[in-house]
Amino acid sequence: MAPEADQPVLVAVSVDPAVSHRATEAIRIALGIRAGANAVTVALLGSGVKVLDAEVAEYVDGDDLARHLTTLKKLGQAFHVEGASIPSTRDWNPAGVTVVPIDRVDLARLVAASRRTVVF
Repeated sequence: MAPEADQPVLVAVSVDPAVSHRATEAIRIALGIRAGANAVTVALLGSGVKVLDAEVAEYVDGDDLARHLTTLKKLGQAFHVEGASIPSTRDWNPAGVTVVPIDRVDLARLVAASRRTVVF
């Protein structure tokens, strides 16, 4: 197991950004962790995959969410996304962030490899 300082903080988002500001807050926290030169893993689960929707600007605090996504993309942050929840629409993920499909076993591995987990 890696020393704690090398382990990422996992930010897991399952709340729907269309109805709750908590999804934007989760992504803001992930950005803050990453900007502080710490490793962060972002996992989008269930309705949390809407964080990468084309309509993100229309969601609660959507303009802030869009800005945070742009910055995380510039920093090269990948998003681990529950494969079963990935929409089949062509306009999903217009920000073009790197998406790593995961399943529940992969999620368990991410949790085990993280020094802390923040769940929204």
